[in-house]
Amino acid sequence: MNIKKSILFNAKISFLVVVLFSSLIIYRIFILQFKEGSHWDKISENMNLSLLDIKANRGSILSDDGSILATSLPFYKVAIDPSIVNNSIFNEKIDSLSFLLSNFFNDRSKESYKSLIKKAKDSGKKYLILNRKRINHEEKEILSKWPIFNEGRLKGGVIFEKIEKRYRPFSKLGYRTIGSVDENYNGTVGLEYSFNNYLIGKDGKALYQKIAGNNWKPVFDGNEVNPENGYDILTTININMQDIAETALLNGLISNNAEYGCAIIMDVKSGDIKAISNLSRNSKGGYIELYNYAIGSQGSREPGSTFKLASMLALFEDSRLELMDTIDTGNGQYKFYTEIMKDHKEGGYGKITVKDVFEQSSNIGVAKLIEDQFKDSPSKFLNYINKFGLSRDLNFQMIGYGKPFIKNSNDSSWSKVSLPWMAHGYELKVTPLQTLSFYNAIANNGKFVKPLIVKKIIKANNVIKEFDTEIFEEKIASNRSIQKAKVLLEGVVERGTAKNINNSYYKIAGKTGTAKKVINGRYVNKYYTSFVGFFPSEKPQYSCIVIIDEPKNYRIYGSDVAAPVFREISDRLLLTDHNVFNEFQKTEITNNNFPLIRSGFRSDLIDISNYFGISNHSNTSDDWVKTKVIDNSISWESNTSAINLMPNVIGMTYKDALYLLEKRGLKVNFSGSGRVKKQSVSPGKNTKNYSTIHLSLR
Repeated sequence: MNIKKSILFNAKISFLVVVLFSSLIIYRIFILQFKEGSHWDKISENMNLSLLDIKANRGSILSDDGSILATSLPFYKVAIDPSIVNNSIFNEKIDSLSFLLSNFFNDRSKESYKSLIKKAKDSGKKYLILNRKRINHEEKEILSKWPIFNEGRLKGGVIFEKIEKRYRPFSKLGYRTIGSVDENYNGTVGLEYSFNNYLIGKDGKALYQKIAGNNWKPVFDGNEVNPENGYDILTTININMQDIAETALLNGLISNNAEYGCAIIMDVKSGDIKAISNLSRNSKGGYIELYNYAIGSQGSREPGSTFKLASMLALFEDSRLELMDTIDTGNGQYKFYTEIMKDHKEGGYGKITVKDVFEQSSNIGVAKLIEDQFKDSPSKFLNYINKFGLSRDLNFQMIGYGKPFIKNSNDSSWSKVSLPWMAHGYELKVTPLQTLSFYNAIANNGKFVKPLIVKKIIKANNVIKEFDTEIFEEKIASNRSIQKAKVLLEGVVERGTAKNINNSYYKIAGKTGTAKKVINGRYVNKYYTSFVGFFPSEKPQYSCIVIIDEPKNYRIYGSDVAAPVFREISDRLLLTDHNVFNEFQKTEITNNNFPLIRSGFRSDLIDISNYFGISNHSNTSDDWVKTKVIDNSISWESNTSAINLMPNVIGMTYKDALYLLEKRGLKVNFSGSGRVKKQSVSPGKNTKNYSTIHLSLR
């Protein structure tokens, strides 16, 4: 019994302890909720504060004259914390603010904006995004003067959240070279990626408060730690030349129905890259910049006949070979050990001079010359290739540039046929930039300069870092050999495979290239075409390479595909670049006939005529004109008819003719290359009777 009473007594004591403890807990909850609630609310609020990163302004990418290629512009997202707005101010001005918001954003009515903001204020909401549209700085300044907003951040509750946006004034021009950035503002490709450490700057810190919905709002307009903006980079890219290269390349790709192409323009003396264009066919059949074939590893290919210049230069250096020496190339086929090599000409070239071997691009001729000279010491030939810079790591300023592959005579893959096949551009791989740098050295009298694309790193007006012209090799070959090489290159254009781009106004020196492509380890009947050279050859200013991959439309050779693109680039550069123009003597034009152009855009023709001192006057204010020679002067006559009449496009470039004819709703077909020599529908006829016109070019 005593035990039972003892157990009961202990149970009662335990119950009382539990009741007492529970009462204490309830009392403490009451105190926290009703007496200390505001105090702990403030503590809780403070505990939801955090310093978050504020992105630094990314530096700008500039062209050679300081024009902006890519820059960061400030945009703002507009929000409000209505809870902190004084009630009297809110009630007095909410109608005006709602009206202005409705008119500015044009997405909801005045009443809808008023209801939205009032509901947020009544519920104590501290962060309300008014519109997701990003406004610019000028618009921000306008909005900051509106009712309520003009009370500022701490009284009016307005929040302008700064968001940087990358802006490219020239849109997609040179896109793969200039590059792009990701959502975190880090460079992903091109110069944006290669110089990211300079461009990105150092982030700052700003105080943010965590609010409902796991969102963060800025506490103040300013920053706790100001960001350090990124550096600007001054490139060597010239906007005008970039546009010229891209336009000419696009025309070449379209006319040849090709897969991709690239073009590079380089300043001969400095090595400055003035333009890089890359265009690839997309899924819709158009052309966009997908990859930088001009410098990247995916652009590394067997170059074909453009490599023959290196072979000839090695021969000139290692022997007393003269241009008029002869060699028997046979009937167009020649067996080197186990492999048969062919020339392009059916039946072969027979016995021809060394000069003809190069000008006509005889594979057999070059291969036999190299085999005869170096078969006992192929390493000697390879040493020359090294000296010429073709195996050199260019240490280019852009990440991801391709490096050359030149087979060594000690490699396991080396065979007896390696030497003759290397002689005409096979069993090795180089990028277009590598090939161009070698040709640029020939134009530069043997001086091999490093290609440059960035000249300066700039902070405000201060130069942080500067990249001067770097000379890799003062002389890649003797003057005698260099001069012979130049004669060969000029001969290719004057008499050889590229005579279709020859002209009487300036000289081009260069070489065509046509190489079969390797697919799945086998050579197939698909071609990689090229033309590389420099101009004007008498005093070279610029070197240039053009690549057109997998041309169709029955044109497969570099002479028919890549060379005309090169010519279009050089023509337009000479007409627009005063540095080149000044190299010409005005006395070169001695007759009274207007050179080359008989019709075209009036303002351009006037500029050209005035420069060369040719008297000219206009009888029309039309943009498109044709020429009429009167005594010692040129008269510009109207070259446009009534809109429903067929214009006279004879003498125009294909591009200008296409512009005029398509404006009249005509479909244009063409054959040949150059300027219009014949049109299938006579000028003056009613265009309503025709849907298509054919142009014959020369």
